[in-house]
Amino acid sequence: MASWLQQCPHCGYVAPEIAHAHPAAIEAVGTAPFRALIADASHPTLARRFLAYAYVLEESGALHAAAEATLQAAWAADDARKPDLARAWRGEAVALWRAGPPLDSEQTVRVVDALRRAEAFEDAGATADQLAASHPPDAVAGVIELEQRLIALRDAGRHTVASALPPPARRPHATQASIARRGGGLWERLRGFWRR
Repeated sequence: MASWLQQCPHCGYVAPEIAHAHPAAIEAVGTAPFRALIADASHPTLARRFLAYAYVLEESGALHAAAEATLQAAWAADDARKPDLARAWRGEAVALWRAGPPLDSEQTVRVVDALRRAEAFEDAGATADQLAASHPPDAVAGVIELEQRLIALRDAGRHTVASALPPPARRPHATQASIARRGGGLWERLRGFWRR
């Protein structure tokens, strides 16, 4: 995550590629809230970079992108063992998602997960139930079912999407069949070498 963003050493502007600044960034980096944000030593350094990027995105009107950057700040807070900051920033990310354009089903799953991780279980449950009732695609339905189980257990921990999806098909991919035909590994290849 540390390599996801660049930061200008002069003005503090933060973006994935600082050579191409958004026009609103010039105004945003000069504001007092931005300057205070990047100077706030009580927050983890990486989280401050994501929050600074989120601030610029929010000022430019890209609310969903600002929500993603704020969520990434929460991840950085998780890694820095700052659970209170992580919960607060997840709540801010949800507010940004909801303030923006209508969410698709995958974005709504992210909202549910952020709410659950922020321990806002009632809101997470209501949002999950609403999404489940809309008959989302199978992959989304699988993830939302996992989220609903975790919400019922009051589980605010980390979980992977893979734990919600079914295992791969029983039949292996075509490339796996060719690997199986090649032989039994290193010892089989060595025996074949000596048989020549």
